Amino acid sequence: MSFRGFSRPNASSGMGVADHSKNAFMELQRKKVHRYVIFKVDEKKREILVDKTGGPAENYDDFTAALPENDCRYAVYDYDFVTSDNCQKSKIFFIAWSPSTARIRSKMLYATSKDRFRRELEGIHYEIQATDPTEMDLEVIKERAN
Repeated sequence: MSFRGFSRPNASSGMGVADHSKNAFMELQRKKVHRYVIFKVDEKKREILVDKTGGPAENYDDFTAALPENDCRYAVYDYDFVTSDNCQKSKIFFIAWSPSTARIRSKMLYATSKDRFRRELEGIHYEIQATDPTEMDLEVIKERAN
């Protein structure tokens, strides 16, 4: 019996990044088209794809509500704020959402693909690893941005 040509996905090899995922990030970063972009790993396609986007009028509560309660995701959030000297600023957060209720396989898949994906997104200011909503609360974001 020959297994030539048979390849089984290997969780440690990481995932490719779909062009539209990079483009969605660029639209958030440069054109301010999105407030946030949520990405998911498509294990069959072996790619990281856009799961959801939020328009510029959406807020942090809209963003956190868009994350699945029991599955992992990557996300970028464009946080606008005003500094103490009244200057308008924006910081982009990369959030690795890995809730404790997610399947072990999903957590492993996201953990092994994170660094490669994160490197594809140039211009991220801060990274947050969250296993429950309190670890990425708006207060945590505000604190990191200032």
